[in-house]
Amino acid sequence: MKKILSVLCVLTVAAALFTGCSKKGSAKGPVTINLWSFTDEIPGMVDKYIASHPDCGFTVNTTIIATTEGAYQPALDQALMSGGADAPDIYAAEAAFILKYSQGDMQQYAMPYKDLGIDIDAKIKAAEIAPYTVDIGSNTSGQVDALGYQTTGGCFIYRRSIAKKVFGTDDPKTINDIIGGGSGNWTAFNAAAAKLGAAGVAIVSGDGDIWHAYENSSDKGWIVDGKLYIDPKREAFIDASKALTDNGWSNQTQDWTDAWFADMKDTGAKPCFGFFGPAWLINYTLAPNCGGEKVGEGTYGDWAVCNSPIGFFWGGTWILANKSVPAAKKDAVRTIIEWITLDSTNDGLLYKWANGTLNGEGGTKDTVSSGVVMAKSNGELAFLGGQNMFDYFVPANKYANGKNLTQYDETINSLWREQVRAYANGQKSRDAAIKDFKQNVADKLGVE
Repeated sequence: MKKILSVLCVLTVAAALFTGCSKKGSAKGPVTINLWSFTDEIPGMVDKYIASHPDCGFTVNTTIIATTEGAYQPALDQALMSGGADAPDIYAAEAAFILKYSQGDMQQYAMPYKDLGIDIDAKIKAAEIAPYTVDIGSNTSGQVDALGYQTTGGCFIYRRSIAKKVFGTDDPKTINDIIGGGSGNWTAFNAAAAKLGAAGVAIVSGDGDIWHAYENSSDKGWIVDGKLYIDPKREAFIDASKALTDNGWSNQTQDWTDAWFADMKDTGAKPCFGFFGPAWLINYTLAPNCGGEKVGEGTYGDWAVCNSPIGFFWGGTWILANKSVPAAKKDAVRTIIEWITLDSTNDGLLYKWANGTLNGEGGTKDTVSSGVVMAKSNGELAFLGGQNMFDYFVPANKYANGKNLTQYDETINSLWREQVRAYANGQKSRDAAIKDFKQNVADKLGVE
């Protein structure tokens, strides 16, 4: 998963750019698929498919609108509701708002994969698709409306040099035990934070680094029976954030800010031991912000991975088909969606994405949704000192919970974290922070 572009970008790729596709698919020439996304990731995948399948019989018209300031969803919604020849045939949704399209207010525009002619149950079983990704992409009737290509189970990603200095070893198995990896609680992690703190090291950069583990460990989502619900496991985050601040266990940064990135290259307020996240955090965030491009530069090569104390996932992108896809386009839409989400052969997108070969050898490796693909893939990275990251990231996916999300998570999470920071920074009491959070949700969403 790539960090969303910082500016609104609308890109239309004319069908003429893809003259490599023959007219085999139609007597009148190739059909044109309208593809909507919020980054160039999926469009890039489709480009690669077309380039390697010159007789595919379709071309693609791509619209990319960044999620900056909420631009993507309103534009997509209007396009789906307006319909017509320019309506999206295939569209993407990320974890923050996928439920709106697979189960919520905009679900009515999604076509179940089976209606595209996909034997979806058999395909999911054959590819061993991660269950949580299926749960998230299934509508309230149990039909699969969307699937992704990534899995985003999270681990703890830590600095080897700091581990050696403070704990005497950088061995992932040992550090895993020291921070309580897989324990289901934060007891050992807090003890490690105290030891690191005594050595002048922050265990994490900011409270955002632990938030996703608290968020995804909850038993229920933010909305239960139409009312706001604060799951006790999510409420515990407010106390954890306060502890990080009061004890000096973090640099009190906010994720996706310059201060957060500074901690990745070891130029922050004080050394930062680690970050919580999926494989994409390594590929698209830590690596570009580590201060180097090879071992010995910045913090490149000074990282390793072990289990998180609490299992979680963070992010991901799901692909949907418009319920109004014309019959003439169905074969092409099915071909694209199957190749990206369900093909577990070495020629499918999933294998190329896992092994970093989509754009040739030596590309970025990532965890994908197919267990079959992951079993035959190698996740060794120089960035991690040669460690095979799949040894930890693949098992992490089984702890991910896809049943505690709502279509309002993006908004409610933002309001919750805002109040948590206010409490942690001493700007208001705990009770006042929770009260203000509830009021803000009511004001913003009409949910009490």
